[in-house]
Amino acid sequence: MRRTRILTAVLALAAGLLAGTPPALAADGTAKVSLAADTYTWKNARIDGGGFVPGIVFNRKEKNLAYARTDIGGAYRWQESSKTWTPLLDSVGWDDWGHTGVVSLASDSVDPNKVYAAVGTYTNSWDPKNGAVMRSSDRGASWQKTGLPFKLGGNMPGRGMGERLAVDPNKNSVLYLGAPSGKGLWRSTDSGVSWSQVTNFPNVGNYQQDPSDTSGYSSDNQGIVWVTFDEKTGTSGNATQTLYVGVADLQNSVYRSTDGGATWSRLAGQPTGYLAHKGVLDAANGYLYLSYSDKGGPYDGGKGQLWRYATATGTWTNISPVAEADTYYGFSGLTVDRQQPGTVMATAYSSWWPDTQIFRSTDSGATWTKAWDYSSYPNRANRYTMDVSSSPWLTWGANPSPPEQAPKLGWMTESMEIDPFNSNRMMYGTGATVYGTENLTNWDSGSQFTIKPMVQGLEETAVLDLASPPSGAPLLSALGDIGGFRHTDLTKVPSMMFTSPNFTTTTSLDFAETNPNTVVRVGNLDSGPHIAFSTDNGANWFAGTDPSGVSGGGTVAAASDGSRFVWSPDGTGVQYTTGFGSSWAASSGIPAGAIVESDRVDPRTFYGFKSGKFYVSTDGGATFAASSATGLPAGDTVRFKAVPGVKGDVWLAGGATDGAYGLWHSTNGGTSWTKLPNVDQADTIGFGKAATGASYQTLFTSAKIGGVRGIFRSTDKGATWTRINDDAHQWGWTGGAITGDPRVYGRVYVSTNGRGVIYGDTSDTSGGGGGTDPTDPTDPTDPPPTGPCTVTYKITNQWSGGFQADIQLTNTGSSAWSGWSLGWSFPNAQTISQIWNAEYTQSGSATIAKNVNWNGNVAAGSSVSFGFTGSWSGTNGKPTAFKVGDQSCAVT
Repeated sequence: MRRTRILTAVLALAAGLLAGTPPALAADGTAKVSLAADTYTWKNARIDGGGFVPGIVFNRKEKNLAYARTDIGGAYRWQESSKTWTPLLDSVGWDDWGHTGVVSLASDSVDPNKVYAAVGTYTNSWDPKNGAVMRSSDRGASWQKTGLPFKLGGNMPGRGMGERLAVDPNKNSVLYLGAPSGKGLWRSTDSGVSWSQVTNFPNVGNYQQDPSDTSGYSSDNQGIVWVTFDEKTGTSGNATQTLYVGVADLQNSVYRSTDGGATWSRLAGQPTGYLAHKGVLDAANGYLYLSYSDKGGPYDGGKGQLWRYATATGTWTNISPVAEADTYYGFSGLTVDRQQPGTVMATAYSSWWPDTQIFRSTDSGATWTKAWDYSSYPNRANRYTMDVSSSPWLTWGANPSPPEQAPKLGWMTESMEIDPFNSNRMMYGTGATVYGTENLTNWDSGSQFTIKPMVQGLEETAVLDLASPPSGAPLLSALGDIGGFRHTDLTKVPSMMFTSPNFTTTTSLDFAETNPNTVVRVGNLDSGPHIAFSTDNGANWFAGTDPSGVSGGGTVAAASDGSRFVWSPDGTGVQYTTGFGSSWAASSGIPAGAIVESDRVDPRTFYGFKSGKFYVSTDGGATFAASSATGLPAGDTVRFKAVPGVKGDVWLAGGATDGAYGLWHSTNGGTSWTKLPNVDQADTIGFGKAATGASYQTLFTSAKIGGVRGIFRSTDKGATWTRINDDAHQWGWTGGAITGDPRVYGRVYVSTNGRGVIYGDTSDTSGGGGGTDPTDPTDPTDPPPTGPCTVTYKITNQWSGGFQADIQLTNTGSSAWSGWSLGWSFPNAQTISQIWNAEYTQSGSATIAKNVNWNGNVAAGSSVSFGFTGSWSGTNGKPTAFKVGDQSCAVT
């Protein structure tokens, strides 16, 4: 359960203009852009965890100083006062996005202020840049970086082995780093400033997960995987003489130097046929413990052993807690209790079913006990209790049959550490969270210890899509590995991810703009449907039916009123349906694999994009026609969206460095496009509440503008831009999705590839407010009467005591409206409880709805739509008369 996301979006220069009028420029002809960041506060929409934590490191000198590394989401420092994690690598920028993958972490036991991180995400072509070692003298608050002449693989196979990076506990200017890809062992003698290869180290490794993999992902040599010092063989200020090094070689996995790295030799008598995932030295009793697996992990591993090496005598002892024949997993997580020599723990990291296993010995491995065992199969007796009330989604909404339990003890449990100052505290990483306990020694007394998530502040999800409806939950997310969430409160962990069905990865989601209770999502699932629908704003779901040939989620679009859907799944062509996907028909005129979106006003208009061509359907997705527009990005690294409340208003972002790259705008449904000359590169586009006095929604984009990469905002339709993030808040790659909040001016939701959903709020609280009270019926800013007009009033849902209705207002005159106010009377004393895409006042049955900031301009012949929920009693009759100002509208 771990993503191996490939980032195909790369930086580019934009070129060319299409038909249309460019945005305003400054008097001297240059683009207007403010590079000084607005005052924004950035936080995570809380999920707590969500990804693989392959490493946890405690400092050996200072209490309560601990770090965690993630495979794609950076590194974190533990905050004891709040029991939370603080992110340390948010300053990694777009160009260096691969440096959010952390393959190893080292905390200096001589000077606890110093910490080091070996960074780089992929060793193959997916990551174009080499790895680096980052060093900090203020516990990760700031960093300096030394580039390496090779790549590192924080998200590669074998990433749970380690730690590859280590600081000499006696002479802290000396560090070692084990490299993958046959690059050998490296050493620094100046506290990580410079590095050189240890040329006399005899083995660069040879283990490949899958030598036949032509992508280079599974076929990379996993290299040198850990370095361990025997601190007793050195004195303060003098280099440690004895070091042990683990190598990814099934026959030769452990090497030693007894002269400070001058010479090396294979450790005699060692086990063969296995990889040593970890080597942990208990210097108090002179034992080197080793956890072995027949595979490199973190997913695979079918056999394993635990061994103990006596450093004084050279004696090897097999201390495996179960016979090799009885293992169906490898061992990896390994730790010793520094307060209680002889206490050692290990994990069966690849025991996926029925659960992971944790083993504990208090006699140096002579005897072991298990975290759980069978009382009488399939029933289990657990030495622990689990409390996941702080992250309830960790149950996955499952109710499995024994011997499985929900929540699970874990999977991919390659990291586990007992606090060196506190025998009662232990933390371990899983594929989804960090678990821990603070009463571990209950294990030895026969009473149960309590395991809880210890993960608050550590956010590690890959975000593929985001939506912020005008009513209901402020945020819906599509995520890798854990599906996605409906956030009703951004500061709280949702109770559950999307279920029924539970996609492993949600690839796309959408809601009906004028009926936000209707939501659709698509995603990946090993077996089962790939599409799901909700009629209550994403709170509950039901599965749709797949068309033949579907193999993955692709993209999906909901009609503005929720009456139909267009789906472009993996494995087959674009499809459309009316209702909730009980049957599908193939769309014509659009290629398979196209990205699809909907117009946010006209329920029968949908859009598509594929390989430089924009496609339009005006018959609900049945047929598409290619726009004649040229000059759009040639590839498929594109994201586009239609503006709520304005028919045919579409923005498109994307491209690549070897062609067109930037931001385009169409006001005629994609027939022609204007490329914004003041945007160098853009990868996402989203809309939020308009600023005070603005007639158009606020734009947000992850882009390069004025030569600077960042998150940008425009309140004037792209004429000018302000960078709203800063260099300390960059989060690597942010090209997946972005959206503003239609209800909160300035709020923006930003996708990351491993740091979860980031949201920002501006200190400019007046941007979306001001003016007079929109609920005051005497408001002098009400638009003057204009007409003529037609109105369609449709009850879309009704239940006992409540209902939902949509209203479409059409300007049938010859002049554009610069604002509108629609009045009517309910015939049966109905009462509005919530409205979207409009503001309203109600006095008795008399009701007035008026435009919001972004949908007041309605061209002649165009429409605007809004909706509401309300209450009724007895009868729910439809209004029969509507007026725009004092002009009566035809009712259709």
